[in-house]
Amino acid sequence: MRVPVDLMSDPRGLLGQTAEHLVSAWLTQSGWTVLAQNWRCPDGELDLVCRDPLGALVGVEVKCRTTARTGGALESVDRRRIGRLRRSLARYASTNAAQGPGGLRIDVVTVTPGGDHDWRLGRFDGVDAW
Repeated sequence: MRVPVDLMSDPRGLLGQTAEHLVSAWLTQSGWTVLAQNWRCPDGELDLVCRDPLGALVGVEVKCRTTARTGGALESVDRRRIGRLRRSLARYASTNAAQGPGGLRIDVVTVTPGGDHDWRLGRFDGVDAW
């Protein structure tokens, strides 16, 4: 993978981007369709916008942590962040006529890098479904 120059000086940015690409590939292999990556609107940003195998439109928040010093990855997704994600996904659905029969949902995927490219992923679905 080619690394943009600005990311080479920002290891956290590179780690986040790598985690998002890894999650995107993992979900695609599991039958999901990735519709957008890093989709921005006035309400916030969605790391991934996907359609799950059952037809739900899912905003995926990717959280990567190398240590638990500042808390776990899932713990960092608080009520305020979920509200922004929810508003962003609703805006995506309305501007892209993308709401499907499966409704709207916010999932969180946690990524923990390990040695020798051994990444651990965990998906927490429906942290805010409607």
